[in-house]
Amino acid sequence: MALLGLVSLLVWGGGLRKSAALWLLWAIIAVQVLTWTLGYFHHPQWVADNPQVDRLAKLFIFIAVAWWLGGSTRNTLVVWSLGLLAFFVALFVQGGGLAEWQLGFQGYRVDFGIRNAQHAAMFFATGLLGLVAFVYRCVYSSADRLVVWRLAIWLLALAFCIAGLLVTQTRAIWLALAIALPLVAVIWMRFALRRHGVARVRRRMLMGGALLAVMVVAVSGLFHDTVGRRLEMQQPIIEKVLQGQFTEMPNTGAGVRIQTWYAATQWIAERPIVGWGAKGRSLAIDQTEWLPAQVKRDFGHLHNFFLEIWVAYGLLGLAVIGALAIWVGRATWLAWRGGVLPGDMALFATGFFVYWAIVNQFESYNSFWTGVYVHNLVLGGLVTHYWRWTLEQDSRASAA
Repeated sequence: MALLGLVSLLVWGGGLRKSAALWLLWAIIAVQVLTWTLGYFHHPQWVADNPQVDRLAKLFIFIAVAWWLGGSTRNTLVVWSLGLLAFFVALFVQGGGLAEWQLGFQGYRVDFGIRNAQHAAMFFATGLLGLVAFVYRCVYSSADRLVVWRLAIWLLALAFCIAGLLVTQTRAIWLALAIALPLVAVIWMRFALRRHGVARVRRRMLMGGALLAVMVVAVSGLFHDTVGRRLEMQQPIIEKVLQGQFTEMPNTGAGVRIQTWYAATQWIAERPIVGWGAKGRSLAIDQTEWLPAQVKRDFGHLHNFFLEIWVAYGLLGLAVIGALAIWVGRATWLAWRGGVLPGDMALFATGFFVYWAIVNQFESYNSFWTGVYVHNLVLGGLVTHYWRWTLEQDSRASAA
């Protein structure tokens, strides 16, 4: 799909062939080739046999997704919905299935056979963001009437995601949602009040508040001990950080992160512009003498996508990834302002950007298939609307 989509765009894309997305793709390939070449002469014992350009080029599969979606909101929503539905199915056909849910409700941390619990939690949180952002579209008919059966399905899916977030016990995901969801709510209220006034919005706000209260009470009753235990584990880590003892962290999840991040900064300082190549993230762990043997044995990456990019491809790699984020954000804004991207989709995009930036600080989701999958589905759905807006603008300009 990715290959044929790219070829189709290059052959039949017309003006879209000049899109910044393609230029950024060529740029990220060039950065990876440059880093590999320089590393081949500087530290040949630590470079791969080839530049491995797929490491970052795979983040541009959204180009093909956007092409195949054809600028259609309906196509985008169908694909996103199928992605969430397929994830729900995978929870029962991979891993331990129903037995794993039972373990989760008993306080054990589970992952449903999807790499590890952090990655399963990432899927649940993305689904939750989508369900919240698209709530009106999910539960109301085109005649602006609440449809009971659609509300029931939405509530079931929402409860499913919340339960999944609790049994996967991933604190970074909780933190990201604690920031992204209130942001989504504030933006929605601002625009709803401006467009419809207080009287019309009050009922929906009360319903949402009541639903939130019920869920908070239910979660507190069922998972109070689990959540409290996970949060209390951070106390020793915080004390070590405040004392500046970065090399003496306990070998827990957060402790290992702090240690490897500190090691990464030492490697970055040596080659900050071009980095160490595709193996940089593992070099920062394997070749750092003071890291404990257990950390070297059990961990092969830095649990921070942006640090991994910096270590591997330097500031050049970070610049291209940053340019991609800025371009997609601007494209989403222009498509929304141009009336092509629906408001709820723009709301989801805003929440997702904030959420995605935070979670990739604590796990390298974009370095694994799970993050690549979500990244390309979401960005493809947003960029396809921008390209549609671009083509409409060009058409109007030609007609004038």
